[in-house]
Amino acid sequence: MTSPGRFWDTFTNAFLQAPVPDITWTEMLLTLAAAITLSIPRRSWRYFGLLATATHELGHAFAAVTTGQRLSGIRLRLDHSGTTTTRSRSRLATAWSCFWGYPVPAIVGAAFVWAGVSGWGPAALAASALTLAVSLLFLRNAAGFLITGAAIAGIAALIVLVPAAFTGHVVVCLGLALLVAAVRDLLKLANVHVRRRERLGSSDAYLLYRATAVPSALWIALFAVLVAGAWFAAWQPVSTILLKGA
Repeated sequence: MTSPGRFWDTFTNAFLQAPVPDITWTEMLLTLAAAITLSIPRRSWRYFGLLATATHELGHAFAAVTTGQRLSGIRLRLDHSGTTTTRSRSRLATAWSCFWGYPVPAIVGAAFVWAGVSGWGPAALAASALTLAVSLLFLRNAAGFLITGAAIAGIAALIVLVPAAFTGHVVVCLGLALLVAAVRDLLKLANVHVRRRERLGSSDAYLLYRATAVPSALWIALFAVLVAGAWFAAWQPVSTILLKGA
């Protein structure tokens, strides 16, 4: 069988449930440390933060498509900024798509954690690769293609090279890293409104205020509630594993 054929078989088989990984409390602590290492230090955040930005913008895009808006394009930049351009005659629909940026990395992160601990880690990776591949149709700048292409290649490598028994650990780590990234980005947003108000024009919370007259602070609070809810959902399986070793 040709190499492309082997890859395709491996990729399609990734959608099947793998054996549930036996993650010990020591491994979970190491996974938590790895997730923090991806999302906190400036050097690693320089790269992992690009994936968080892509997830953020895909949240806008998915919300727009599901409400019948026209998705004109997505731009991702190497400075961790991004823009999703949509067209709609409905102010409510526009606000809806604008809202689903900051909460989505946390929601995806929680979904990854649950998928990782329940044997669906390879499926989560494969579904992510397909989602990113579809997003290529809407990218409108070279940096966007670079970031998304690198993410697809990385996910493909994980699917092919990482044994299914260990994939759950990797997916849990990525999920926790996205959850940490969601908190980091939310704090950055709050800082824009408190200390760097000259950047308000790029704030989703400010754009929501302009569209709805609801104060930005309330939108930020709602973002925080959803991010906290995602953390609570993800922490259930994590805490269960940690308590087993206590």
